[in-house]
Amino acid sequence: MAVLFDSSIYIRALRSGGDAGTALQRWVKAEPLWLSAVVLEELYAGTVAKDQRIIEKLERDFDRAGRLLVPSQSDWSRVGKMLSAIGRKYGYERIGQSRLTNDALIAASTARTGIKVITANPRDFARLAEFCAVRWEMR
Repeated sequence: MAVLFDSSIYIRALRSGGDAGTALQRWVKAEPLWLSAVVLEELYAGTVAKDQRIIEKLERDFDRAGRLLVPSQSDWSRVGKMLSAIGRKYGYERIGQSRLTNDALIAASTARTGIKVITANPRDFARLAEFCAVRWEMR
């Protein structure tokens, strides 16, 4: 089964020092690994200067391998509907919809493609799984 790390996994690997790529490969073994364009945006937005080249290399490598997952128009529409349903169920103020948008885009696009999300953020993905058939696990 193909897998995709959310940004929490990449951040953990980058903070651990050493070779982040080796640590990540150890977690996926022989499963094909994908990179979400949403995760890429989050990594660029939060990167420190010393990690910029690592993120650029990730982007190049996944793009060359044809494993860069970009949310489609239907994913965006689905996310709007999901966030509306979550807001109705849990209250718009309680869920911080803008905070959930990126994870919802990851959930919608991976559910569409059958890719499993690996995350260190179980709270958001557990909630999203109520409204979307996203497969995820915590590491």
